[in-house]
Amino acid sequence: MPFYDCMLLLKPHVNKESLMDLVARVGKHVYRRNGVLTDIKSFGIVRLGYGIKKLDGRYYQGQLMQMSMMATPNFNKELHYLNKEDRLLRWLLVKHRNTKYGLEFLNEDDVRSELSKFPRSTLFDDENIDEDDDDDDEEYEVNQDEGHNDEEYEVNQDKEEK
Repeated sequence: MPFYDCMLLLKPHVNKESLMDLVARVGKHVYRRNGVLTDIKSFGIVRLGYGIKKLDGRYYQGQLMQMSMMATPNFNKELHYLNKEDRLLRWLLVKHRNTKYGLEFLNEDDVRSELSKFPRSTLFDDENIDEDDDDDDEEYEVNQDEGHNDEEYEVNQDKEEK
């Protein structure tokens, strides 16, 4: 099964319950087709580069969600119901190509050949790790004598208003 990312851009005013309802609906669709939902990320409200015009107005912000999944190759044709969803501004399905996963990823010979490129001493040597010194606190100390007195500032503001 190929690996997909489904990006959902929802309207900014959509509440969490209806957002999770839509995500659950797509997730159930994946599971019904013997797929696996591997990750769900929410990027919160993002500003858009241009306004997206819908029937109820033009949107310059949206809530961005990413769903990572493994699904059947004809899965993209089955997501046509998202086009009629009024909570969505846009959706996009991205197929990862040449991605190794499962037994292909865990091939033991490849791992050994990659690790043999590094000298053993650099892999397990902890002596050269630099420790951060916390002596930089002196740079950020605030001198109480500098600056202006807040009470004097308030008195001067009151005089200017009168």
